[in-house]
Amino acid sequence: MIDFTWKLFSQTGNIETYLLLKELEQREPDLSEQGHQDEQGVSSFDTNL
Repeated sequence: MIDFTWKLFSQTGNIETYLLLKELEQREPDLSEQGHQDEQGVSSFDTNL
């Protein structure tokens, strides 16, 4: 999603797109941390089968 937003901004120069990009970059660490927690939950579930 960030790559698409950057490409769109670089082609248009739209400040709103840039602000969206910065917001997504700030949220990315939170999302990747949640994804890691989800993977741990799945792996422990798989071993309990």
